[in-house]
Amino acid sequence: MDKDRNTTENNRKGTNKTVSIFTLGCKVNQYETQAIRELFEKKGYNVKLNNEIADIYIINTCTVTNAGEKKSRQFIRRAKRNNPNAIIAVVGCYAQTSPREVLSIEGVNIIIGTDNRNKIVDVVERCESNEKINLVNDIMKVKGFEEMSVKNIRGKTRAFLKIQEGCNQYCSYCIIPYARGPVRSRNRVEIINEIKNLVDKGFKEVVLTGIHVASYGKDLDSKVTLMDVLREVNDIDGLERIRLSSLEPTLFTDEFLQGLSQLDKICRHFHLSLQSGCNATLRRMNRKYTIEQYRDIVNRIRKIYPDIALTTDIIVGFPGETEEEFDATYRFVKEIGFSEIHVFRYSPRKGTPAAKYKNQIDGTTKRYRSEKLIELGEQLRKNYYTLFIGRNKEVLFETLSGRVPGYIEGHTGNYLRVLAPSDDIEEGELAIVNLKELEQDYILAEKIS
Repeated sequence: MDKDRNTTENNRKGTNKTVSIFTLGCKVNQYETQAIRELFEKKGYNVKLNNEIADIYIINTCTVTNAGEKKSRQFIRRAKRNNPNAIIAVVGCYAQTSPREVLSIEGVNIIIGTDNRNKIVDVVERCESNEKINLVNDIMKVKGFEEMSVKNIRGKTRAFLKIQEGCNQYCSYCIIPYARGPVRSRNRVEIINEIKNLVDKGFKEVVLTGIHVASYGKDLDSKVTLMDVLREVNDIDGLERIRLSSLEPTLFTDEFLQGLSQLDKICRHFHLSLQSGCNATLRRMNRKYTIEQYRDIVNRIRKIYPDIALTTDIIVGFPGETEEEFDATYRFVKEIGFSEIHVFRYSPRKGTPAAKYKNQIDGTTKRYRSEKLIELGEQLRKNYYTLFIGRNKEVLFETLSGRVPGYIEGHTGNYLRVLAPSDDIEEGELAIVNLKELEQDYILAEKIS
């Protein structure tokens, strides 16, 4: 055992260093994992697959739901089984909100929350195998954006780019403001430089992401807005598409919509957060709009973009949600006619107001409501996809299909999943295709010569 421990110690600080990174949660987490990976690669580390033995394990955690925390703990235990002598560092939202709990888990050596992650390599290299290091700070006092750029992202089609951190909304069910802290915006120059680097490497589409992208710029003395950034990104030569991650509906003022309409690279797909189609539920959630306002915003968007893909999130079983309130949500979702909905069963998060609300909903009711909405969402998705059968659309093809041999998969600007024969289409190619036939969750197409 001592020999194994010495070997691990020598590998960790020598030339034959290995690290494995487990990632849970959102696209922001995935971006941050890539940045952490590059920090280790710059120091000469060999990055291993998740199921391989490594000298160091990094677990980038999620705490949005109880399931996220459970999976985080499972990953920690798996890493410990893979190599009992490895250094295990736990970073991210779960580490930020429950540092004592995480540090007490057997095998955990280092915890870093949602700040100070750019120090992770130095911390790992000075950590002894029996040591415990806690670098979680008071995230509410952090004012600056932690710069963690990605230079060598894998792939060559779509790249995610983090432009913003933190959230000031404090929805009653959400732990994220406590895990990520206040709004911090990335420097505009850094954003543009990273996108230019991605374009130089062959990427044709960028997805601008963050914890609350609609708040970009609200913390900056320079008064730079999200629209200012979008205009600059739109002017980058070689970039074909700009996609935006989840957005608050209140972002879509007449002024913002007018600005968007002048940008030719904006994808015709917006993910507009809804959460509930009932005003009473929205008030308990501390959402900042009514269904009447939401409907008006959707109508104004569709006047500019008639074929826009609108996707959304819905929480079912929120405390106090009556059958009548759920029915109101069901009717509203059907009325709006989303192209896709993501349905989540409410999960109480310790530290949020909603966790203490009375009239918590039982699991059976949550499951029934979830299944009913998922069924509606599937029908709405088919309805939307059907609108485009027979049309010609531009598709960014991304990868060979794992479901249909001999085909390659990609997405249209409005996020239709499309499969076409791969004999004359390459990965990373933008091609015009004719949409032929709807199959399950994708459309079969043929390239137009």
